Amino acid sequence: MDASLFPGFRQLAIETAPGISINAIVGGAGAPLLLLHGHPQTHAIWHKVAGTLAERFTVVACDLRGYGDSSKPAGDPGHLAYSKRSMATDALRVMQSLGYPRFRALAHDRGARVAHRLMADYPDAVERAVLLDIAPTLAMYAQTSETFARLYWHWFFLIQPAPLPERLIEADPGAYVRDVMGSRNGSLAAFDPRALAEYARCLASPGAAHGLCEDYRAAASIDLEHDRDDRAHGRKLATPLLVLWGANGVVARCFDPLAEWRKVADDVSGHTLPCGHYIAEEAPDALLAAALPFLSGL
Repeated sequence: MDASLFPGFRQLAIETAPGISINAIVGGAGAPLLLLHGHPQTHAIWHKVAGTLAERFTVVACDLRGYGDSSKPAGDPGHLAYSKRSMATDALRVMQSLGYPRFRALAHDRGARVAHRLMADYPDAVERAVLLDIAPTLAMYAQTSETFARLYWHWFFLIQPAPLPERLIEADPGAYVRDVMGSRNGSLAAFDPRALAEYARCLASPGAAHGLCEDYRAAASIDLEHDRDDRAHGRKLATPLLVLWGANGVVARCFDPLAEWRKVADDVSGHTLPCGHYIAEEAPDALLAAALPFLSGL
């Protein structure tokens, strides 16, 4: 699948901790750029923009732990294995193993939450970052409304104790992918059938439903503790941020992303794009037009 969606890229498996291997693809030349995907997807979300990015950057696109072809460790009572702190350390070690102690980042959805923690815990690692279609996790939970709960129902379904949500997802992983992505977007027309098939294949792999749920359980528990600790101690991100969100998405409807990111970061700019949640697949040209100058430092 990578050969079809990402011609010229090479695939790697990088050990980031004992028993944890992170799947990644690498291509292009230039300054290093880390790409992190969201739910319920894999690095395949970047297939419409990776080639153009690789003309200017060395692109490293990872599968988060619990997703894609990366390791799917068992969860633990405190959900530490799937904390954004653990996932951020994975991302840092991937880049360090490739010889990139400092890099830029482009991240969507769950991956953008990982990028947030990466910048908070390792402030010298990320030069600048583009975050797609999220507000900070703490802000989104704190401001949950009936509208948000109805539209982002999966946030509250996936955090239910195991094995209930895992069992229901595992009954038909392909249907979960199609229903979640199609309901957010109104249809599946924006998505390449090869990418949809890849998302379904990966979610059907052993441990994937559990990893996905543990990601969300961590977000509703240990991740909030880490975020509250940052707030309590007045710690803010120093990394320059470009925040982009879909004009037709739930984030735009329920939150003020710029205002929320400016509460946790010192240097924030951003605006909407003409799409819904899945920016890299729905509006790749608009994403590139906004992100390339920023990532290039122009």
